[in-house]
Amino acid sequence: MNLLQDFPAPETYEITGSGCYDSAFAVSELANASFAAVGQQMALLMQAIGLSSRVLPVTVDQRLASLWFGYSFAAQGWELPSLWDPIAGNYRCRDGWIRLHTNLPHHRAAALSVLGCAEKPDAVRAAVATWDGEPLETEVVAQGGVAAFMRSRSQWLAHPQGRAVAQEPLVNWVAPSPVSLRHRSIATAARPLAGLRVLDLTRVLAGPIATRTLAGFGAEVLRIDPPGWDEPGVIQDISLGKSMASLDLRYSTDLQRCKDLLAQADVVVHGYRPDALEGLGLDHATRDQIGPNRIEVTLDAYGWTGPWAKRRGFDSLVQMSAGIADTGAKWARANKPTPLPVQALDHATGYLMAAAVLNAMTTAATTQRAASARLSLARMAEHLAKMSQRLRGPKITAPQPEDYAPQIEDSSWGPALRLRPALKIGTTQMQWDSPAQACGSAPARWSNA
Repeated sequence: MNLLQDFPAPETYEITGSGCYDSAFAVSELANASFAAVGQQMALLMQAIGLSSRVLPVTVDQRLASLWFGYSFAAQGWELPSLWDPIAGNYRCRDGWIRLHTNLPHHRAAALSVLGCAEKPDAVRAAVATWDGEPLETEVVAQGGVAAFMRSRSQWLAHPQGRAVAQEPLVNWVAPSPVSLRHRSIATAARPLAGLRVLDLTRVLAGPIATRTLAGFGAEVLRIDPPGWDEPGVIQDISLGKSMASLDLRYSTDLQRCKDLLAQADVVVHGYRPDALEGLGLDHATRDQIGPNRIEVTLDAYGWTGPWAKRRGFDSLVQMSAGIADTGAKWARANKPTPLPVQALDHATGYLMAAAVLNAMTTAATTQRAASARLSLARMAEHLAKMSQRLRGPKITAPQPEDYAPQIEDSSWGPALRLRPALKIGTTQMQWDSPAQACGSAPARWSNA
């Protein structure tokens, strides 16, 4: 089996467009490689399933690829909600900086419980200033919250988790098993994933990017969230082309419905921590029993081995932990954490997850076997830290009007514009069959099951 292990080399695909992000790291180089990975794996799949007689060439628009690493959605005539809770952010502690991620109510409650202060930024700032960073990080995590003390690259590489992650592959393939691709008569060269059922059990941000990418090639993506779930300012960007349903997996009827959906899915993408699905009665053995013919790709924040393997995390936190924010501060000569200009770990991991799905499909088409793929944000941080910066040209700061497709997207919240696609495989481009939709706006069922 020719398993995907890395990003493609720049000389293996065509690059158009110009410009790059101004950063201490090779962010635009990573954006190009991420889209190219999807394109090359799609080209191989199209040949394997008879949609092309040859492996088609791949073209990446460098400017658009970089912009898709940011925000692809532009509201027209209305305001998007803030991406961040008022408490979320970087705070100075006695021996450095710590980032608190408080967008979810239970994460905010955990941090405030440890700090013992009012729910106001000034009160949080004063409370954090009395702590050393690592003990505060440990206490917030112990209370079920999420936080990250800013470490240098050398500190991270010497840390037990940093050492563990550095030994992991970028794409970790596990549990190979027999898989036979279901025939999809409606698949075409223009819509190569048409008819493919993708069960999306992911949250902010890498997993939803992976499934949005698959939807862009025609896949039917059904995302399942808890009732009442929302990700203000995020859902608008990543629900494009998906059906957004709700199930409460703590209840037997909804859990059974999820199992029924799983049994009919061709692909399952999830971002649950290693023990979370087990707690719901959906451990790997059970998933194998329910959906033995599925392809599965999953991710976590801090890697699959080491003492933090089960730790919750997000892109902004991993940047603090892994030395990216510290390196950025030194590069910018700033006296505070300086993250990447975009959440590049999330985006790159998401596109590589989509590429892994396509790679597994090609393997199944040619060998009738496929393995499950595991990726992590922390391992992506290691990859980015080692990439060399090659790109020159104008600095990319924000999208311009010509970067957007002319069509109005009639989203659940109002009219919007969407960035033009950044990727071509021959003449095949990503396009989406439905606009961005709110959580819980669709029934929990496949359209043609």
